[in-house]
Amino acid sequence: MIISASRRTDIPAFYAEWFANRVNEGFLLTRNPFNANQITRVSLSKKDVDVIVFWTRNASHILKYLHDFDAKGLDYYFQYTITGYPRTLEKAVPKPYDAVRQFCQLSDMIGAEKVVWRYDPILLSNIVTIDEHKRLFLKLAQLLAGKTKRVVISFADFYKKTERNLSQVQGLICTDIVHDSELLLELVKYMADVARQYGMSIQSCSENVDTISVGVPHGKCIDNELIEEVFGLVASSKKDGGQREDCGCIKSIDVGMYNTCLHECSYCYATFSKNVVIENKRKHDPLSPFLVGGIEGVDPRHLKEVQGTLF
Repeated sequence: MIISASRRTDIPAFYAEWFANRVNEGFLLTRNPFNANQITRVSLSKKDVDVIVFWTRNASHILKYLHDFDAKGLDYYFQYTITGYPRTLEKAVPKPYDAVRQFCQLSDMIGAEKVVWRYDPILLSNIVTIDEHKRLFLKLAQLLAGKTKRVVISFADFYKKTERNLSQVQGLICTDIVHDSELLLELVKYMADVARQYGMSIQSCSENVDTISVGVPHGKCIDNELIEEVFGLVASSKKDGGQREDCGCIKSIDVGMYNTCLHECSYCYATFSKNVVIENKRKHDPLSPFLVGGIEGVDPRHLKEVQGTLF
């Protein structure tokens, strides 16, 4: 079983203590995001968990727990996002140099092959133009050289909730670069050339745009090939049916919750309401089996448990 922690929120940045407590207890409880009454008990014991995939913009809070995870024999790697966008788009993420420093510290602790850099999402606007994307990507690649072996890129998806959030940024004018294939391929080719120059392979994430012609294959963020290469585990290559059609990731169990991330990124698809985020954070108890809320009225012994292995 693969644990995804998490596409829905930044567990390492905001809920590291909670996750460490759940690892010590050997399980957590999670609610179906579309049916809160459907509760699942997810095992976190080594016998059931093959790999944990952490998604983050700030690993500083989880670093002190990694030795505990290692002592329990847990395998894990990180999908680590750094874009360097201005505060108008990413209000509360670490400043770029702080993010790079934290990334490098994590890489030095666990190995460059276990920290994947994400330049994601690529949002084209009057604030971050094509030339600015090129400048940011080059600068970050220079700073992260030797600290990662892979970079993942993807383009912003304009869901209704995303458009609503972006519309609240004063003076922001966005362009969906996916509709301009010539411009898109120009940028992707530039990024591919830069990535190779600084010793990184490059892949796209959840894209149906043909980037292979300019040197960027479609990738998998939860990747059976990476898992086999890094951890020596043979995982099924079957696509996770619960993800978007263009997502190549293999099956995992996501243990996060929407509307719980406090990074305040204007383009985020997982945050619908800042007020709900604040309320959920208030309800968070690091000792609870749930990410948000307590266990009142729920008996974990009587819940269906998700467990198993990749083999």
